[in-house]
Amino acid sequence: MSNGELILQRIAHALLWLLSRLPLSWVHGLGTICGVWMSWLPNRQRRNALLNLAVCFPEMPFEQLRDLRNRSLREFGKTYLEIAHLWQRPVADVLNLVSETQGIEALRPREGRGLIVLSPHLGAWELAGLYLAAQGPTVIFYKPQKQLDALILAARKRSGATLAPITTHGIRRLIQALKRGEQVGILPDQAPRADKGAAFAPLFGVPAYTMLLVNRLAQTTGADVVFLFAERLTASTGYRMHCVRAPSDVAAADPIVAATALNQGIEHCVRRCPEQYLWTYRRFRERPAGIPKLYQGALDDAAAWEQAQQFRAAIHF
Repeated sequence: MSNGELILQRIAHALLWLLSRLPLSWVHGLGTICGVWMSWLPNRQRRNALLNLAVCFPEMPFEQLRDLRNRSLREFGKTYLEIAHLWQRPVADVLNLVSETQGIEALRPREGRGLIVLSPHLGAWELAGLYLAAQGPTVIFYKPQKQLDALILAARKRSGATLAPITTHGIRRLIQALKRGEQVGILPDQAPRADKGAAFAPLFGVPAYTMLLVNRLAQTTGADVVFLFAERLTASTGYRMHCVRAPSDVAAADPIVAATALNQGIEHCVRRCPEQYLWTYRRFRERPAGIPKLYQGALDDAAAWEQAQQFRAAIHF
């Protein structure tokens, strides 16, 4: 580790520790302030969130879209600042933040079968991972980071999870865990690399380059598939943990049918609390031939709106 990386890690540790000492309501208040600043000042995250919302909800008026974008940026601020609590506070205290559950019975795997648990970038996904691992033996698929990887690994292992890197070896570990009847956790809404198994399938009517890993794991092991996400409740009163069964076609033989079913499941989750989705993420950067780039152009809202209309008009899907 270089001196610069060591300094960065120490600063990150210090900031996380300081934030974790504050009440969660204060942390969420600071996150809200950060989100308000992001909604006022022209920046790429603000633009990209509006672009994504405009192409995913073309029926929504501009003013309503902008309001949803601004609310999502406030939730974006809360998402990243609350990580201090989720990573630094005692695990029992963190799990006690789950004050409500819905459909959690679906989280219990059938006898002799593993369970594939999909957590989109919705609400407090770090809490969803910790909650999942506390239910039983769990392997979580994750992307190693260039910075702060040791910190992230230690935080995500705190409730008992084993982490498997996004490699061929990591996929083998997922298969082995499922065959032992264990749980595996996967973020299903990341855009895979072009050289990996993936297919274009509709997400809110927009072609999204979608992983086929879930489909292949389900076919290979016979595991059930569910979605799990932690919805942030108002006034920092805790979180509602949702568990939703995935559409049965996620295990279909046809990869397009399977990818479409996966995205339908993600949509279903997002529509429950759309302002808490990570709309700043460039989900549609990969696109079929003939469709222009989405994430480009000026940073003001009027230009983003026009860019989204041109992109949506080019979709023939």
